[in-house]
Parts: sequence; C-alpha cells; structure tokens
Amino acid sequence: MLYSKIEGQGEPLLILHGFLGMSDNWKTIGTQFASEGFQVHLLDLRNHGRSLQSEEFSYEIMAQDVFDYCKANSLEEVNVIGHSMGGKTAMLFAASYPDMVKKLIVADIGPKFYPQHHQPILAGLNAVDFSIKPSRSEVEAVLTQYIPDFGTRQFLMKSLYWQEPGQLAFRFNLSVFNKKMDEIGVPLPEELVFSKPTLFIRGGNSNYILDSDFESIKLQFPVATIETIPGVGHWLHAENPKMFHQLASSFLETNQ
Repeated sequence: MLYSKIEGQGEPLLILHGFLGMSDNWKTIGTQFASEGFQVHLLDLRNHGRSLQSEEFSYEIMAQDVFDYCKANSLEEVNVIGHSMGGKTAMLFAASYPDMVKKLIVADIGPKFYPQHHQPILAGLNAVDFSIKPSRSEVEAVLTQYIPDFGTRQFLMKSLYWQEPGQLAFRFNLSVFNKKMDEIGVPLPEELVFSKPTLFIRGGNSNYILDSDFESIKLQFPVATIETIPGVGHWLHAENPKMFHQLASSFLETNQ
C-alpha cells in the first residue's frame, strides 16, 4: 500500500509527485486545495518517500498501485494531479481506468518517449558515501560537485533523513533507479486514450512539452487544454505556486 497524507473533506484529489520526489513536495498546494473543499491525498509513489521499496518499477506497476490505493480507500471517482513521472503515472492511470477519473491535470510532461537525462543527478547521488556517516552539509558538498543548480540540490536534500542517530540516508530507492532508469522515459501506449477533461500545464522555460507535441497530446487526450506558466522551468509548481494553483483550481472548479 502506498503511503499518503490525507487532508480536508470533499471531492477526492490525488497528487502524484515526480521522480526522486515525495508527497511533502506538494504540502503547501495540497493544503490550499484542502481549504477549498477537496479531500487531498498526497501520495508517495513506489520506491519514493515512505512507500514500499521494491525491485519492481514501471509506469504499469505505479498505475496499478494508484488503482489499489483508490480501492483500499473506497475512492470511486477522483481528480488527479501528476507532475513529471507522477504525471505520466496519472496519464496511464486515467487512460487505463477512465471511469475512476473525473478530471486530470498533468504538470510539465507529455505522453511521448523521453531519452535519459538524469545521469548527472544520479552520478551525484551515487557519489555520496553514507558508510562514512556524513553530515547534511557534507552530503550537499558532494552533490554540489555534480549538480550546480541550487534548487535541484535542495529538492534532492528533502529526501535526506536520519535513518538512525548519526546515520543519514535517502528515502528513495537509488539502487533500483540505477537499474531501471530506462523506465522513466517510457511513452504512454499509443492505443490508450482519455477523453475526459484534461489540463496540461507546462513551464515556459522547460523543454518537456514543446509546441510540436500539441498534436500528439490531442490524439490521446482529445479534449485537453494546454496552458503555459511563463518564466519557470520543470519544477513549475515550486517556482510559481500561485499561478499553478490558479490554473489548476480554475480547471477543477469548471463544470465540464
């Protein structure tokens, strides 16, 4: 069973984080939606956060995890927000179980194939030697050698925790990611179509959803709307949470 944080009462809203993230990344936005009449479920996906650690890792198994979570929590119809890896999981879940999804919001990822591009990040994470019991600042110093972007490092540092007194560790399952990295870029099967209200939100400075992708997105999500948040990159919900929330909230409130 997936670990979750549930807040609020009302229409169920599931939020799925991206690769190397966890539910805490969405705490602020989740609380906003909870105050607006949603029962917000912030999930830790498989091999992330406090959820199960497993050698199995694919979009199919993660979509099945979300289905099992809904069944276990008696959620018959949900809204779903997914970012990056969580967005592709949300797409597959919605297209596989359309009767269970009312509205879908996908943050900065398309259904297409993506080539591997996380190698510098994985190199930095693998360079951390936890056997010498480094401090938080020493872990960050190692990451800095591989990952110059401060925001990316801070995002990764959020998954650092005290496994026991004096012993830090990452919450995500790095050893499995090293073996299964190709799974992150796998496309949504072309035959899958989700014909209910869908909103894609992309970062204006991100290259994850290009103008040239619009046509292929509309083939699998025929009623999709595509919005752009200017001046932000892939972590659009963290860089401009106000505009992200406005777009998502407006979409969820519209009677479609």
